[in-house]
Amino acid sequence: MKIPFSRYISGRKEHSNVSDVLDGEDVNQIEELEDEFKTYVGAEYALATSHGTSALHLAMLALDLKRGDKVVCSVNAHPNVPEVVRHFDAEPVFIDIDANTYNINLEALEVYLQENRSKKLKAVVVTHVAGQCIDLERLYAMAKANDVKVVEDACDALGATYNGEKIGSTGADITCFNFSSHLRKNVCNGGMLVTNDDEIMERARLLANHAIVRDEDALEYIYDVVDIGNDYSLSQLNAAYIRAQIQEQDHNIARQREIAKIYSEALSGVEHVTIPDMSNDEHPFSLYIIKIDKNRDSFAVDLRDAGVETGLHYIPLHLLTYYKSKYALRVNDFPVALRSFQQVLSLPIYASMEDKEVKFVIDTIKKIAKTKV
Repeated sequence: MKIPFSRYISGRKEHSNVSDVLDGEDVNQIEELEDEFKTYVGAEYALATSHGTSALHLAMLALDLKRGDKVVCSVNAHPNVPEVVRHFDAEPVFIDIDANTYNINLEALEVYLQENRSKKLKAVVVTHVAGQCIDLERLYAMAKANDVKVVEDACDALGATYNGEKIGSTGADITCFNFSSHLRKNVCNGGMLVTNDDEIMERARLLANHAIVRDEDALEYIYDVVDIGNDYSLSQLNAAYIRAQIQEQDHNIARQREIAKIYSEALSGVEHVTIPDMSNDEHPFSLYIIKIDKNRDSFAVDLRDAGVETGLHYIPLHLLTYYKSKYALRVNDFPVALRSFQQVLSLPIYASMEDKEVKFVIDTIKKIAKTKV
């Protein structure tokens, strides 16, 4: 048996929506997706983009990020987070993480914000690792007190909730979603930028199409360009496919939680393996992250050889050559992230996993754990 780290789902609804596009049906799949998405998450505005990274980049444009500005983020994030900041010749500032959730450490963030008040400090980008949220009320209060914007990187948090409200509606200035996120590839790419701020959305919509404007009374091919934008457009085919997937997301999360419970009950007490905290009822378990206390990479190789693919979320940004050399970062600058990186391992978890596949992963882990000293 081989268990991939991720597996895309293609059901009757996906096929039907895609067929509508190919058959030339008079349905604007992008507009339908945006309308359905903002209803699903409870946001005022939603703008579809070609990828999650496009949504993050567009968010920086919408916030009018400029050269020399600073954006704070977790050191445990996908490289696309600081990457979009650097594209503006702005500066990412890295903060260490919480040892249990792998999310940004709010105490460290608060200290940084209080000690570095500056007009150049524009935003905080928060990544919800595995879909698990930090204390957002505290984050929003900190951001307001220090006059910075909050951008939530919700690549793992589609359908996740905080105090019963879906991420995207809880109070961030901008939330960005990714429908084909890191190591969990889909057959399509797509992203979404959502906000409740009409000025942010107006600017985002303008810049998402090269800042082109048209006079409604003029010929269709007459246009003007009023700013520097880009092309972030999502295709009709991708939008059609994603629409069907959104309809199943709550069901998918329920199944992920079920699998997480099976994993935790079976792996609790297994030598060399530490299971995640199961006390958060709102954790969507978009990822199931365990810790291996002895030679994580060797453990992962043994799992791969036995037919179980795994993931890593993430390699801390200060260990990556570009950021390490650009900002003269040292290995021990972020000790919690470093220690977690040396142990964490993401197991396969997705709604289409069958119980026999989950059992195979569990049995394989137990077998390998017995070989470790």
